[in-house]
Amino acid sequence: MRRRLLSVAALLAALVAVPSGPANAAEVLVSQGKAANASSTEIAGAYLAPEAVDGNNGTRWASAFTGTQWFQVDLGAATAVSRVAINWEAAYARAFTIQLSTDGSAWTNAFSTTTGAGGQQSIALSGTARYVRINLTQRALEAYGYSFWEFQVYSGSSSPGTSGLLSYAKPALASTWQNDVNCNPCSPDKAFDNDPASRWATSSTNGWVDPGWISVDLGATAQISQVVLQWDPAYARGYQIQVSADNVNWTSIYSTTTGDGLKDVINATGTGRYVRMYGTARSGPYGYSLWEFSIYGTGGNPTTPPAKPADPVFPATRLVFSDEFNGAAGSKPDGAKWTMDPGVPQNGEIQYYTPNSENASMNGAGQLVVEARRQDYQGRQYTSHRMNTSNKFHVQYGRIEARVKVPKGNGLWPAFWLMGDDFLQGRPWPYNGEIDIMEVLGRNTGEAYSTLHAPAYNGAGGYGQKYATVDLSQDFHVWAAEWDSKGIRFFLDGRLVFDAAKETVENTRGPWIYDHKFYLILNLAVGGDFPGPIDATTPFPSRMLVDYVRVYQ
Repeated sequence: MRRRLLSVAALLAALVAVPSGPANAAEVLVSQGKAANASSTEIAGAYLAPEAVDGNNGTRWASAFTGTQWFQVDLGAATAVSRVAINWEAAYARAFTIQLSTDGSAWTNAFSTTTGAGGQQSIALSGTARYVRINLTQRALEAYGYSFWEFQVYSGSSSPGTSGLLSYAKPALASTWQNDVNCNPCSPDKAFDNDPASRWATSSTNGWVDPGWISVDLGATAQISQVVLQWDPAYARGYQIQVSADNVNWTSIYSTTTGDGLKDVINATGTGRYVRMYGTARSGPYGYSLWEFSIYGTGGNPTTPPAKPADPVFPATRLVFSDEFNGAAGSKPDGAKWTMDPGVPQNGEIQYYTPNSENASMNGAGQLVVEARRQDYQGRQYTSHRMNTSNKFHVQYGRIEARVKVPKGNGLWPAFWLMGDDFLQGRPWPYNGEIDIMEVLGRNTGEAYSTLHAPAYNGAGGYGQKYATVDLSQDFHVWAAEWDSKGIRFFLDGRLVFDAAKETVENTRGPWIYDHKFYLILNLAVGGDFPGPIDATTPFPSRMLVDYVRVYQ
């Protein structure tokens, strides 16, 4: 259930990169300085198409202020194309298609999206083309057209190897690092641990100065092809990516003075054993902080990170967990599947969660009854129930669903949700991650919420969706989440109500922290910060009925 904590990151959402994965090794930029043209320009004689292939991030192409436009570059000869990198201006495209052609007449679609998020975008392609075109069909800013600083086409046909992550678990150093009650510890190794919920930050006592830096030793000479930075709100407006053979003499392979935080995908090439982010201009009064600093390329002495499970194929059909709640009337939930979770709740709620059968039992008709009662218990005047699969069942990826009938009444708060299993090992919320599949407020059972919570977006700033629907208290409804390494899609009665795409979250809110195991939770809260208080009209007892809970992979 959502915590009502304000998130600084929620106020700092910006338009940034949407990567499609690490670049191929030894790629060659083949579009720079080549002939380019476009459907229009914003101003006659200015913002011309060639300015997007000139290698200068201070010049750009910009179109007329209409919704359908195109831009293309002539590579001069048929070329094996491996990737397109786009550095968007604020007037980016939400929907576009990239096409390839050998003659400029017959075109083949190579990529399309309707969820572009702007920023620095890297798109893996496969094909041979002399001409590469982007067809732009939906604007992010309706008052303007489309604009990008650079449109870069890469060829990887002669790559000697496959690019991989080189920086995982490698030794790191920094100008300073923070280790106090607010960031304990935010040491430099945290930026290279492949854990997006841990971070490096410069010291709060002597590190809120320019310059500030963090470096990593790749273990051997490497050929760098891409660097990905996932910034905390304390990001760099001005910084360089530098390489070194000896950790003393540094060469810049990328620099900017217009960094905008969140996620930066940097398509820069260089050779060195050491790689450094060298910050020269902070974005605010604080220092520098990175959740992750990922370096891709070939060579080095890489350590392979732990493998993630394979993505399910939806619709997922392999049932890996279920409870149909078919026990006899009055029987308690199955202790082999559920852990009762009694105690005093959070979020300003007024009930006491009990393990007692009057608060959670089967009704003999195939449903679990979770009941909130007006009842004196452990110093409180209301009781209810919360249970979870914390030490019984954990899951990473799949379809998680429940069929539920919710109660109506001011201050009632039924929920079906997931918590990251590292919470059980002491990692505090929200660093463990929370996935709220269903929350309904009894004061308005004609709407529901599905929300994600993480360090950079939580509580009132959680990343989620409120959606209107029928009166949910009148019948059973099926809430579900389909979750894989690309994101989580939330459904109500088969209707998609919220699509949390990993790329979009990383590029507009902060780190994606959901690529690990979670456990399931059912509860009915009374009162609290989110649903508001009960009143004389709130019915007691109030019941949440659960027909089933199922997990498929």
